Amino acid sequence: MKRLAILGSTGSIGQSALAVVDAHADRLRVAALAAGDNAALLAAQVARYCPEIVAMATADGADRLKAACGSQTVNVVSGPEGLIAVATHLAVDIVICASSGTAGLEAVLAAIEHGKTVALANKEVLVMAGELVTGAARRHGVSILPVDSEHNAIHQCLHGRDRAEIKRLILTASGGPFREFSADALDSVDAAAALQHPTWRMGRKITIDSATLMNKGLEVIEAHWLFGVTADQIDVVIHPQSIVHSLVELIDGSIIAQLGIADMRLPIQYACSYPERWDARTLPTLDLLRAGRLDFHAPARDRFPCLDLAYRALRTGGTLPVVLNAANEVAVEHFLDGKLGFTAIPRVIEETMNAHHVENVTTLDVVRRVDQWSQECARHTAQALELNA
Repeated sequence: MKRLAILGSTGSIGQSALAVVDAHADRLRVAALAAGDNAALLAAQVARYCPEIVAMATADGADRLKAACGSQTVNVVSGPEGLIAVATHLAVDIVICASSGTAGLEAVLAAIEHGKTVALANKEVLVMAGELVTGAARRHGVSILPVDSEHNAIHQCLHGRDRAEIKRLILTASGGPFREFSADALDSVDAAAALQHPTWRMGRKITIDSATLMNKGLEVIEAHWLFGVTADQIDVVIHPQSIVHSLVELIDGSIIAQLGIADMRLPIQYACSYPERWDARTLPTLDLLRAGRLDFHAPARDRFPCLDLAYRALRTGGTLPVVLNAANEVAVEHFLDGKLGFTAIPRVIEETMNAHHVENVTTLDVVRRVDQWSQECARHTAQALELNA
C-alpha cells in the first residue's frame, strides 16, 4: 500500500490523482491533502478519504474548512508551514505536487529531505530552482517522477537506458487554439478564446501558457533538469492530435515514442505505480484505427516568441528562468483580467528579462528575492502596456 500526499488536491491534477486512488484503492491510500482556497471541495475530499492531515493556503481558509467538516475530527494546518507539514508527514510515501509558487518549491525540498518520493506536476519547482531540487534529490537518494504528460512520456521511453544513449528529446505540443492564426489575428484574441484548448482540460493559467507556447518553453527547462540534457538536445514539435506525448531520439538514429489517450490519469498512475505497471482499469485504451493521422510540424516561433524566451532563459541559466516564470505569471494574470493583449504577454516577459542582472541560484532566499523583484518589474511593464493606457 502506497500512501499519498496530494498538494493541490482541489485542482485538475489533484482531482485526477484522487480518481487514480479510487481506481486502485487496494494499492493507494490518501494520507494527506492540501488545497488553496476551495474549502468546500476539500471538505468533501476529507469526508471521503479521511486523511491524517490537511492544509489550506490561509488561516481563514483553514477556519472555513473546519466549519465545512462539521463534527468530523480533522488535523488542519495552514500557510507555507502547513504545506510543508503535509509534504513531510510520517505517514506519506509519495508526494504529488500540483501546487504552485515558491510555497510548492519549499514543500518539495522539505519532502526530499524527509526521503519522500516526489511525483512532480508543478513546472515552477524545476524552472525556478532546478539545481537546488535535483541536487537535494541526489544527496538524499530520492526519485523525482514527472507527472507532466510530456516528461512522463520521456521517462517511459528512457526506462532502463543509459543517458549517454540520448541524442535528442522531442517534446510534443498541441499548439493551442491559435496555432493556425496569423500575427494580425493574434492581436485581437481574448481570454475566452484562449481558454478553449483543443485537446486538454486544464487550469486557466496553464491553458493560456499552452496558447502562447510558454507552457512548452517551461517544459524545455524542466526537461533539462529531469534528464540531464542541454538546451541543444531538446526540440519541440507541434502535434495537434496530442496522441504522441513525446519522443526520444537515440544516438543510433532510432526514435522511441510514447502514445496514449489525452488523460492525465495515465501519467499520474505511472508515477504512483513506478517501477511497476498497473492495469488501467477505468481508463480507455488508445484505438489507433480511430485515431487516424498523426501530424507534426515546426512551431511558429515568430508568432509565438515565448518559446524562444524560455530557451534563452535556459541557455543563460542562473536566475533568468526565475524571472521568466514570474514575469509570465504576471502577464498572464493581466491578460485574463482583460487588461493586456495576447501578443503583449511575451513583451512583458522579454522586457523584464532584459532588465534583470543574472546571478547564481545558490539558496531559496535568492529564488524568493528574484521572484519578488520580477513580479514587481513585470507589473510596472504590464501597466505601461495595458489596453486602456
